[in-house]
Amino acid sequence: MIAPSSSPPPPLALLAEVTHRCPMRCVYCSNPLELVAASGELEEADWLRVLSEAAELGILQVHFSGGEPLARQDLPRLIAHAAREGLYTNLITSGIGLDAALGCRLADAGLEHVQLSVQDTEATGVDRIGGFQGALAHKRRAADAIAAAGLAMTLNAVIHRGNAERIDAFVSLALALGARRLEVAHVQYYGWGLINRAWLMPTIDQLRAVSARVEAARAQHKGALVIDYVIPDYYARLPKSCMGGWGRRFMVVDPAGRALPCHAATTIPDLHFTNVRDASIAETWEHAPAFNAFRGTAWMAEPCRSCDRRELDWGGCRCQALALTGDAAATDPACHKSPHHRAMVELATREASAPPAAAAGDVTYRGSRRRRPRPPAAATSRKAEETCSGF
Repeated sequence: MIAPSSSPPPPLALLAEVTHRCPMRCVYCSNPLELVAASGELEEADWLRVLSEAAELGILQVHFSGGEPLARQDLPRLIAHAAREGLYTNLITSGIGLDAALGCRLADAGLEHVQLSVQDTEATGVDRIGGFQGALAHKRRAADAIAAAGLAMTLNAVIHRGNAERIDAFVSLALALGARRLEVAHVQYYGWGLINRAWLMPTIDQLRAVSARVEAARAQHKGALVIDYVIPDYYARLPKSCMGGWGRRFMVVDPAGRALPCHAATTIPDLHFTNVRDASIAETWEHAPAFNAFRGTAWMAEPCRSCDRRELDWGGCRCQALALTGDAAATDPACHKSPHHRAMVELATREASAPPAAAAGDVTYRGSRRRRPRPPAAATSRKAEETCSGF
């Protein structure tokens, strides 16, 4: 455990996971496997205090997330309080339950932006991934409500093996729904996504095709639609700066009140998480052991310790390192310098080549009885390493 020598700057944003309740059962949901029940959620008064303390600390943005945050009846009041405190407010939603009346209430409360998730551009694909019949129609109605309320909207398109060929359709959908921004993000393998990795992993050819189509769409729709793009780490050569670096830019508060450096941090078994019922946001940010565990660079071992990118990627993702190596302090296997890198790419290549029918029969929906994902194979090959050399 490394304690910083001075107080860190305040985080940019608070991710307020106000509930784990959700009508959808997405097979790639990043929520933890142990979902917080409604009876264990923070009370409204606690969230109001958290939002005030966040603003006082210097946090600029609050992202209301879940689960499905619309499941909380007090969401408009939480948004209104955040807006009064001067926080930029963003809602991350499935769109289920968002109608014109509620859209207006949220806008009147001070909501400024909505991120609307969509699992596919075809109704059957959305139903299959989300485990909720008729979801695409709900999302279209939600988009209409967002537009009618005058709210800015980003469409979040989650890419996986089953929809990777429909990038152009996602772009068309975003334009048709009035989105100003489209986030094309491959599944990141945490939570339920990790369990269903073999069902979701795209092939390297799919990844290359998606990347090419994204670049073409950016050029074609420049000025009309901003397109963000996130590739799957399993095909990367360099790790992402996860959450902008551990304990650097983001604080997550989960439905039970645990303050987390990232949404998947509870998978790391040796960390103790401070609850906002027991300590202020400022005290937690500056002094909580979980936030200081991997903050900065002093905790790093080689090859991260001497790497010239150590203050760019901050060691990559600690939860991914744990999932793939069993050690949260290990070099993220997404980095080509990691001794586990080739095994990770071999794993992705093998799972992506599995017959779709066999993989589909092995899917586990969010909230269902859980299976543990298989660890990466120890065997590696030079061919597998070279598979990801272009990314």
